[in-house]
Amino acid sequence: MPIPSAFQDHHKRLIGCRVCPDVQPPPVTGFTPGAAIYLLGQAPGPREQAAGLPFVGPAGRNLFKWFASIGVEESCFRSRVHMGAVIRCFPGKTPGKQGDRRPSPLEISCCASYLETEFGLLRPRLVIPVGKMAIDRLLPAKILDDAVGRVFQLDLDGHRFDAIPLPHPSGLNRWIQKDPGKSLLGEGLQLIAAHPVWQQVFGQDPTTPPPR
Repeated sequence: MPIPSAFQDHHKRLIGCRVCPDVQPPPVTGFTPGAAIYLLGQAPGPREQAAGLPFVGPAGRNLFKWFASIGVEESCFRSRVHMGAVIRCFPGKTPGKQGDRRPSPLEISCCASYLETEFGLLRPRLVIPVGKMAIDRLLPAKILDDAVGRVFQLDLDGHRFDAIPLPHPSGLNRWIQKDPGKSLLGEGLQLIAAHPVWQQVFGQDPTTPPPR
């Protein structure tokens, strides 16, 4: 199926963006025109920056183990789900501390138009925000205990969709290592697996083309 020119133009603008002076380009994003499912991450790390793909580091390996546990392998997922993020460039490391720097409110605001454009072009019916920053981008401030393991019916600029949050899959995230986080993660994955859009996209022979 031909890729819509509006999606190609958007992708070209995004990859060429150099607005934020304190991040490390180039921007990283998925590219899945026509996707009915949208995964919203937080921000790429250094491995994602080097590879030009979302979730290729250790956290990505954990994330795809989660999806494999509900029957979808990484290559199949990437071919059928559009993967974006709250910001698209690597923010850099936190000075003097372990982990990546949290993006500033201005950086998040500068990247907001790309998320809104993708929602407008794709009109996804299921959105999976991964990590607290991604969850906060879509939902009123909630602790993970109140967000993971639930389905939220949301509206963004007149577009209605279901959101099923997941915690961040980082190995440093202790919330997922014990209850209630461990149990809520399992509940969230089962909600995703049972969602009708997920069933439509993945409930078939993975070698066949995804529905459009």
